[in-house]
Amino acid sequence: MEDQVRIPPGATGLYRAMLIKSASMYSEIQRERPDIGNIMAHPDYFDGNPDLIKPKKLLNPVRASKSHQELHRELLMNHKRGLGVESKPELQRVLEHRRRNQLIRQKKEEEEAKKLKSPFEQELLKRQQRLEQLEREQEKEEENAPEFIKVKENLRRTSVLTGVEKVA
Repeated sequence: MEDQVRIPPGATGLYRAMLIKSASMYSEIQRERPDIGNIMAHPDYFDGNPDLIKPKKLLNPVRASKSHQELHRELLMNHKRGLGVESKPELQRVLEHRRRNQLIRQKKEEEEAKKLKSPFEQELLKRQQRLEQLEREQEKEEENAPEFIKVKENLRRTSVLTGVEKVA
């Protein structure tokens, strides 16, 4: 049986034995195949009547399309070159790697910046946020105040400014 089976030159040991065994099993199945012609019904158009139109096999529109043929050709070429279906072009892989590294670097820098802030800086930030919040609340109160109070405050400011200008 080994003489009839083509085995790759690098096949040795258990791999070689499995190849031979599977090939011998396949050949036995081929020899023992029953005659299917007795089981299946024969169609009427094989009678040889020249007046009958014989059906043609329909084309698969997907396989007939140009894009499918090009895709299939590309897959075959990639398979021959040893590239997998999941592998990406080198440029795309490099760009994704750079993007990933850049995001990691940015996250690290942000974490380091948060860690490097001293307690003094943190307190200053808290105070600044509190002051900004107070200013926002005052602005909201001023917006809700009646018109005559706003005008009165504007008059006070202008009178104070003119008084300071006179002194200078």
